[in-house]
Amino acid sequence: MVTIHRQQLLSLLSSKLAPQLVQDYCPNGLQVEGKAEIGKIVTGVTASQALIDAAIAAGADAILVHHGYFWKGEAACITGMKKRRLQSLLQHDINLFAYHLPLDVHPELGNNAQLAALLGIEKAQALHSVQPEGIVMQGRYPTARPLSEIVAALQDALGRTVLSHSAGPHLVQQVAWCSGGGQGYIDAAAADGAELFISGEVSEQTIHSSREQGIHFIAAGHHATERYGVKALGQWLANETKVAVEFIDIPNPA
Repeated sequence: MVTIHRQQLLSLLSSKLAPQLVQDYCPNGLQVEGKAEIGKIVTGVTASQALIDAAIAAGADAILVHHGYFWKGEAACITGMKKRRLQSLLQHDINLFAYHLPLDVHPELGNNAQLAALLGIEKAQALHSVQPEGIVMQGRYPTARPLSEIVAALQDALGRTVLSHSAGPHLVQQVAWCSGGGQGYIDAAAADGAELFISGEVSEQTIHSSREQGIHFIAAGHHATERYGVKALGQWLANETKVAVEFIDIPNPA
């Protein structure tokens, strides 16, 4: 079995994702230390108890996620759900690596870049008016198409029903997007001339912005739009290190 040392894996991930360049709401990198030698990595969107349990069953030495722990503003006490999650990791000597914004914005492996590839969006580039660069992307479909066709293709690609609001032109070509909870960026997308904005979540005010600025909007699911970055990162790790990597999807309707 091929293994990699914990510190070597951390260095490899840090080199690829450059977390030091992004100001984030949580620590990026190694969040919980486990065994030194890693021979099996499980990747997933969120370090939930269900993912931890699945990783234990899979014989993982490390878990690599997009949503980890220790968010700014959360209670610092290790009690209840947090205690049970950490206890499971520590009892089984499993490392937890987490990369939040660095994984959203990465131009190759990031959630936004991977979502563009999944949806067939061309000429994808960062919307420069929004920081950190890459948190909102813009691009175009090869040919203009009605919103209903885009919704159908998106639902087929993601395997879920999405929420859509029609307020823009009949045919859509210019699109902007932000995976996860990025609905607040709809105003920046509209100001940049996007005809459609895609994100993971929706807020009450998002629909008013859509109506009043004449821009279509789709909320495709926070979890559903952020499966692909960590999955791509795991595939890249497997190719680079030859260590066994398995993506485990824990379904989430949100």
